[in-house]
Amino acid sequence: MSSAELLLRRAAELRKDVGGVHESLTKDVYETASKIAGACVSGTDSRNRLEMRLDRILTSKLWGFPIMLALLAGVFWVTIEGANVPSQMLASGLFWIEDQLAYAFQAVSAPAWLEGLLVHGVYRSLAWVVSVMLPPMAIFFPTFTLLEDLGYLPRVAFNMDRLFKKAGAHGKQALSMSMGFGCNAAGVIATRIIDSPRERLIAIITNNFVPCNGRWPTLIMLATVFVAAAFPPSVGSVVAASSLVGLVLFGILVTLVVSALLSRTVLKGVPSAFSLELPPYRKPQLLRVLYTSLIDRTIFVLWRAVVWAIPCGAVAWIIANISIGDATIMAHIVGFLDPLGRAIGLDGVILLAYIVAIPANEIVVPTMLMAYMNVDRMIEIDDMTQLRHLLIYEHGWTTLTAVSLMLFSLLHNPCSTTIWTIFKETGSKRWTALATFLPLVIAFAVCFIVAQTARLLGLG
Repeated sequence: MSSAELLLRRAAELRKDVGGVHESLTKDVYETASKIAGACVSGTDSRNRLEMRLDRILTSKLWGFPIMLALLAGVFWVTIEGANVPSQMLASGLFWIEDQLAYAFQAVSAPAWLEGLLVHGVYRSLAWVVSVMLPPMAIFFPTFTLLEDLGYLPRVAFNMDRLFKKAGAHGKQALSMSMGFGCNAAGVIATRIIDSPRERLIAIITNNFVPCNGRWPTLIMLATVFVAAAFPPSVGSVVAASSLVGLVLFGILVTLVVSALLSRTVLKGVPSAFSLELPPYRKPQLLRVLYTSLIDRTIFVLWRAVVWAIPCGAVAWIIANISIGDATIMAHIVGFLDPLGRAIGLDGVILLAYIVAIPANEIVVPTMLMAYMNVDRMIEIDDMTQLRHLLIYEHGWTTLTAVSLMLFSLLHNPCSTTIWTIFKETGSKRWTALATFLPLVIAFAVCFIVAQTARLLGLG
């Protein structure tokens, strides 16, 4: 063994013993500074005393996490409830425009295939992405930015730091993870706040394990059709919302587990010290909050999603309208994918929908319904009773199908907007490929284990 290898080995051994020196020094510096300030400064600032009381509650081991989860659930509730009506109004307006475009194509005697491809394929996909994506983001991002401007998010990072440190990651990953609830692409961009390149890569690769607003339509549909329907109407919505919070907690658990594995393998290293000086609580600047959330985040992310949705709509229309032999391309692909889908508790239609929807997760449900109902364009069913009948009684969905789909929706590969953002942020095809395919492998593995276990126990 060369002297250089011996030196590196010795350095690795010593690092285990002195890894916490930086944190100890930082702690001592702040404790000494606090003692000096206490001895030299006197006053009766009621505002400071109030902030200290709030911090004792918001960052305590007993109340910190429950309050954090309650606020997260509140943000979800406000986003979901507040976006319903605007989404429906926006969809109605955009689909009315679709009808007018169709009339215009017919008025000039345009070929039927051109009308179908551009209007019922490309435009309909864009309309769906905008109507489903814009209202939730326009609510979530301002709400999230408001918490950031109030000074609460650094307290979230402080609470999560212990967990991420044990996973070999950085406490600030909690902030980028929280941003991922609105959009994973925005969450990837938010990892810029992490200085360590190694820990930033961990945050980028694992950001996909929190569900963005593109996945919420699928998750809400499953929670409503399968979870809420099993309980009395008076408590159904509460149980459905609780199931979504439970799924989010599972995603956070997967984030921590994968972060720990990455930090001990391909991204091995010592976690950097996280010296966080909690900022004071402050009155939010509403104009800045609106500008930051709506212009810098919502419009930026929406534009990328719209660009990627164009090929998505075209592909969906083509495979649903072009036949090979006695069946459409869509039917052939579904038949090919069906054995793999059944093995993980799903079916070929669901897998096809996720392949078509790589540019935009918002169109997963419309694509599934298009395939199940054998129609030539993406559709949506608002009547939950009709939707339940279609899925359960006509196409054999079970509770196992719903559970497997919720897990797959949570864990599967990022959308093309997020993949492109990862490449732009890392500048590396290697890390982009890992961030793309690692979640997909985990999704297949988890769903396979759940499906086979359920069938062995006679629950499938």
